Amino acid sequence: MGIAIHKRINWRPAIAALLATCATADAAQLNAQVGLQSGQPLADAVVTATLLGATPPARVRREIAIEQHNKQFSPLVSVAQTGTLVNFPNRDPFRHHVYSFSPAKTFEIKLYSGVPAKPVMFDKPGEVVLGCNIHDSMVAHVLIVDTPFFAKTDAQGRAVLDQLPAGDYEIRMWYPGGAGLPPPQKLRLGAADITPVAFSFAGKALPPATK
Repeated sequence: MGIAIHKRINWRPAIAALLATCATADAAQLNAQVGLQSGQPLADAVVTATLLGATPPARVRREIAIEQHNKQFSPLVSVAQTGTLVNFPNRDPFRHHVYSFSPAKTFEIKLYSGVPAKPVMFDKPGEVVLGCNIHDSMVAHVLIVDTPFFAKTDAQGRAVLDQLPAGDYEIRMWYPGGAGLPPPQKLRLGAADITPVAFSFAGKALPPATK
């Protein structure tokens, strides 16, 4: 006669995965496509979704990094929510002097190597242009937004904004310089909707970074 062996099964991972799926099932997703008027996809464009007439989810304190390497900022374009701390690690074997005169954030980190002692708090919405007081060719762009829903396009001009609560939204597309931006679009997103949106940029793309 065989002996039945009862093996204790740990269901917790499966239950956690199921709960996570249920938690995201009511969230909408926005699939954005951004291109030039010539039809070419536009990388490094920012797409934002602002929830209208409702309170957005609580702001999450975040930190991001904008590196300096080979006399360049990386990434060239960044997007972050207000209240984000930004680090500026210097990966070059020489010193940099990072600064911005932009109204949304004016600051400077004088000649330094390695990682500065404190990150910089970006606490106002708007476009911030970064430069280096030693290397004039170094330029980068940061868009600070109030909404927690944003994404940057990839090389194919695609950006995905997910975990969007159902509601009415204003969708905007932004690119450094501000010229040629298309008007915002208004969309109503239902629970679990997957909605496409497209923007055509009338300006010029930034030159590719030199190697």
